[in-house]
Amino acid sequence: MACGIIAVAASKGSLPRKLGIVLRESLKSLEYRGYDSVGYAVITKDGKIFLRKSKGMIYAVAKKLGFDLVDGLIGIGHTRWATHGSPNDVNSHPHLDCSGRIAVAHNGIIENWRELKKFLLQKGHVFRSETDTEVIPHLIEEFIKQGFGPYQAFKEAVKKLRGTYAIVALNVDAPDKVFMAKKTSPLVIGFGRGVNFIASDIPAFLNYTRKVLVLQDDEVGYITSNGVIVERKSLNKEDAVEWISIDYKNRIREVEWTPEMAMRGGYQHFMLKEIHEQPQAVASTLAGIKDDVEDVAKAVSKAYRVILIGAGTSYHTSYLGAILLSNIGGVSSSALISSEAIWYKNSIGSGDIIIAVSQSGETIDTLLAIREARKRGAYVIALSNVVDSAIPRESDYTLYTRAGPEIGVAATKTFTTQVSALALLSVKVGRRKGLINEYEEIEHLKALNNLPETIKKILNLYEGKAKAISRTMKDKLSAFFLGRGYGLGLSMEGALKLKEIAYIHAEAYSAGESKHGPIALVEEGFPVIFTAINDYECELIKNNVEEMRARYAWLLSIAPKKLLSRFGKVDVSIPMPSLPDTAAAVSYIIPHQLIAYYAAVAKGLDPDKPRNLAKTVTVV
Repeated sequence: MACGIIAVAASKGSLPRKLGIVLRESLKSLEYRGYDSVGYAVITKDGKIFLRKSKGMIYAVAKKLGFDLVDGLIGIGHTRWATHGSPNDVNSHPHLDCSGRIAVAHNGIIENWRELKKFLLQKGHVFRSETDTEVIPHLIEEFIKQGFGPYQAFKEAVKKLRGTYAIVALNVDAPDKVFMAKKTSPLVIGFGRGVNFIASDIPAFLNYTRKVLVLQDDEVGYITSNGVIVERKSLNKEDAVEWISIDYKNRIREVEWTPEMAMRGGYQHFMLKEIHEQPQAVASTLAGIKDDVEDVAKAVSKAYRVILIGAGTSYHTSYLGAILLSNIGGVSSSALISSEAIWYKNSIGSGDIIIAVSQSGETIDTLLAIREARKRGAYVIALSNVVDSAIPRESDYTLYTRAGPEIGVAATKTFTTQVSALALLSVKVGRRKGLINEYEEIEHLKALNNLPETIKKILNLYEGKAKAISRTMKDKLSAFFLGRGYGLGLSMEGALKLKEIAYIHAEAYSAGESKHGPIALVEEGFPVIFTAINDYECELIKNNVEEMRARYAWLLSIAPKKLLSRFGKVDVSIPMPSLPDTAAAVSYIIPHQLIAYYAAVAKGLDPDKPRNLAKTVTVV
């Protein structure tokens, strides 16, 4: 999973509070990434590394270890999600070398850690943890023994690593520097006044700066309080590794996010805040891709076929995108789960277009899938929320959503902005291919542009009703979400939301499949949620509604108001506005999000931090 990293290099007086408080607050901003332990290391005034770490949540660990009492100018902090070794105090990051003069925090997987550890043990190094990360400070120490300076020793150690990593390191022999290296796992730099930062994600330092540099694979360097050095690994004619200095100035961007955007803004939870931010997020996305989508539509309209790839919510987006591109765009399209795409790699080739859907742009399964696709000649288009992240960099073209930071683990803005982008793309492709005429294009575009207002109205109309429904749902052990076509894609996302934050077993099926096995589970009071967005879908599922009613299921329907009568008597209905399929595929998810959120709250759960989950999955 995705650990959280923060590193700070400050000059005297540049921080408004003690370094320990800054580290704690920054790590708190990265909680959404998932973690089981917390730690920090600071170079003290007397030239030593002060390290504290423990299993547990940030507030409890910070109190126990005295984060707020620690001061200094150079430090690193880390929240760990266990991948190598059990979650305990010893395995927590940062890790030290034998001398206690080097400290390292790391996100990712070091694939060759066993052979490196064996080599280091033979050299007399003593290991304290079960982690793969601990080989890094010992490697640096070994190169220091061979006469290399602190930065050169760090680079030599990085050259030995195979796998994925975002690394920050301290060395008391370079007390003004924090070293860094990046491969696959995300790492960004923040440029402040008299202080610079390194972090896993931008919210970690938003209270101090909005000027950011997203590091690219195989880049190393260091920050000081007043400067940043970045170098990139390269091979010379003899295939030996060299480090080339990078002029990164034109890559520095000022993000539009404010610190307040990454805070709850008065809402009880980030998830609720982000549900209510969707009108603005969708508006920003549609406005932001208006020009780029024409270029993408031109390429897609010429494709032999389109394959959309995503994981979790982004897979559900991909499923809906495939239907949109097939039915409105007129292009043969299908969706694959990122981790399963490998089974189809031999059928992918020139003429195919892969659309890689990933909020973070760092989802490892999706990244590996597009690498395979590109090897086979496919053209790759990324759909992501993070500029310059790995998947966009390795794609031929990118459409960026403008969702802003999404802190809640359960994706909300991610889904609506991604589907909005694919809906607009399908309209532009359909117009190019002549599947829709000018009038139909105008109607679709009008409905898409009105989505912010449509979503606002749905929120205002049905938030109270969702609370009432949640009081019934919270006591249920299982539920079915049934639909056809677009309704099935929305049902898949609705079921995911309910299970991941309310811990209610929920499964989505094609309504046509329900009688081929799942209906055996239905008994009196069993919740069945039907979603349909148009006349055709309502006609297809009306008999399924009757089958469930005959077995005394508890029925909830989400469908256009004028079509709800087709379903006969149901326990609860949510009458939705009649919209073109493109707009309905986006907005009909809102009741599902609200029901899941309020069911979690009704059960006394924290929907922002569901157990066992993390926001971004950056290890296989």
